[in-house]
Amino acid sequence: APATPKPQANTNTMAYLEVTYGNQCPSWALSVGYLGVASAAVLSNWGSAWGTWKAGVSLVNTGIRHPGSIMKNVIPVVMAGVIGIYGLIIAVILAESIPKPNVDTRENVYSIYTGMAHLCAGLCCGLSGLAAGGCIGIVGEYGVRCVGYRASNITLFPSKTESSGYSSVPEHGSSGDNEDVSGSDDQNKLFVGMLIMLIFSEALALYGLIVALIVSQHSFSCGES
Repeated sequence: APATPKPQANTNTMAYLEVTYGNQCPSWALSVGYLGVASAAVLSNWGSAWGTWKAGVSLVNTGIRHPGSIMKNVIPVVMAGVIGIYGLIIAVILAESIPKPNVDTRENVYSIYTGMAHLCAGLCCGLSGLAAGGCIGIVGEYGVRCVGYRASNITLFPSKTESSGYSSVPEHGSSGDNEDVSGSDDQNKLFVGMLIMLIFSEALALYGLIVALIVSQHSFSCGES
């Protein structure tokens, strides 16, 4: 009996599936995914270190002349440190979402679609944390210095005309017992203004964290039917 020819349709289908599988799940797709993990961790920690450095130096400098304001002005350093936690959360989530290649066939099941989604999530969180950390550091640096200047009886106004609207800070020994020498009203105004700016600066990193959490859920596996 003559041999039965193989169906051409099945051969073409298998060839198409092999080409599609190779295009959707190349071996270098894992590198893109792990690049997103590194971006989330490194960039967020970079922003956290930047903000801690800028605000921390001013805090220590101000504490030399006014030690009582250290605990209140440590808020910028704490808020800068939180940004690193955002990057840690996203990095752990992305790393746990990257599967190993198939043990039996040694084929990669991690698609380039998932890799690009993870890279986008890592960059969203990392770059947002970097920008927020720099903003917190600069605002905290000048804010802490200004509060310290006011608490240390340092006037920034050379004339009485320019100092209108601000509580007066008299010279040492010329004030009464019940008079406020440190200008606490102005300190509170400066501190509240600095705190508001720090909150909105921290919100930038939070926006990146939310977007990264949403994008990290987008995935496609080549093992799916």
